[in-house]
Amino acid sequence: MTTLEEQSITPQAAQRARAQYRIQRWTPLSAAATGTVVALIVALAFVPAVLGTNVTQQLTSLLILIILAVMWNALAGYSGLVSVGQQAYIGLGAYGTIYLTQQGVQPYVAMALAALAAGVVALPTSLLVLRLRAGQFAIGTWVVAEVFALLIGLDQSLGGGTGISLTTLNVYSSSDRQSYTYWLTLGSAVVLLAAVFFLLRGRLGTSLQAIRDDEEAAASVGVPVMRTKRIVFVLAAAGCGAAGALTLANTLFIQTQSVFGVQWSAYMIFIVLVGGLGTFEGPIIGAIAFYLIQNTFADFGAWYLVGLGATAIGFALFLPRGLWGTVQARWQLRLLPLGHVLHVVDSAALAPVGRVSWWKGLRTPRHD
Repeated sequence: MTTLEEQSITPQAAQRARAQYRIQRWTPLSAAATGTVVALIVALAFVPAVLGTNVTQQLTSLLILIILAVMWNALAGYSGLVSVGQQAYIGLGAYGTIYLTQQGVQPYVAMALAALAAGVVALPTSLLVLRLRAGQFAIGTWVVAEVFALLIGLDQSLGGGTGISLTTLNVYSSSDRQSYTYWLTLGSAVVLLAAVFFLLRGRLGTSLQAIRDDEEAAASVGVPVMRTKRIVFVLAAAGCGAAGALTLANTLFIQTQSVFGVQWSAYMIFIVLVGGLGTFEGPIIGAIAFYLIQNTFADFGAWYLVGLGATAIGFALFLPRGLWGTVQARWQLRLLPLGHVLHVVDSAALAPVGRVSWWKGLRTPRHD
């Protein structure tokens, strides 16, 4: 009997095999989902004019949570960088806004500049923390956040440890201020999520996932490990800085203990675990779920925190893929596609010719 290795492959057989398969990124479902997202963004822009100040403020808080979750997921879910210190850049974004307004910068311009400044600060910080691995990296980022909080607390012009208000926004009426803050938050969410989306769809996204799976192997095939991790680290810092500045505009008051508090990292971890680590849609779904839980059960005090912890443990043990990760794995749904899918067009028509016969084993789409 002739073995598989001894069989020859003719050009006609190879061409026939290729004809049975199709590599696809966009599907009718993903195209429809993308169109729906665009329409939803347009509709959200009219919220202040239609739904009033209270709903506008609530949606602003939700959008801030989405920004934070997507930034943390880009670090941990796609890069393997599990940070518990992203509150460092949330605080820098908030206090950077205060500092710039004290220098005469218009408050909404100051928010954008403070977000960029958080990314700039993250660049030299990355030279230190990105040398750490796994648990060391997580603890290192937490230490950095505590150091930033202590330094800010020593500056009396920034309120010291007692907190400070963003008084420059008082020039706007309450409704106008809330509308401007909401529109800036919506625009920031769209820009940051689009940046993460297109980053992950390209070569850099593939490199990040290779680093997450095996850093040494990725380096051995030419992936620039440190440069790739630094790019996503700085982007996540700028995104968290924007979230901090927007939180300040939404609440008008901050304290170092709250804005630099580790509870922010706990929230981000919870949201991403519930929504789906390493998926693009998961953090958005998780943020919505967390916001609903927060508004429903926050009045229960300590029991609310116990419930959050128990829920996170339950998802980690029994639903490790999260809500969207489980749905995606079971039904192969791809709403906002990052990778490609290999489809079997007509597997029954394939004949086991030479080395291409192994393709017959494929029956379901494979994601890159």
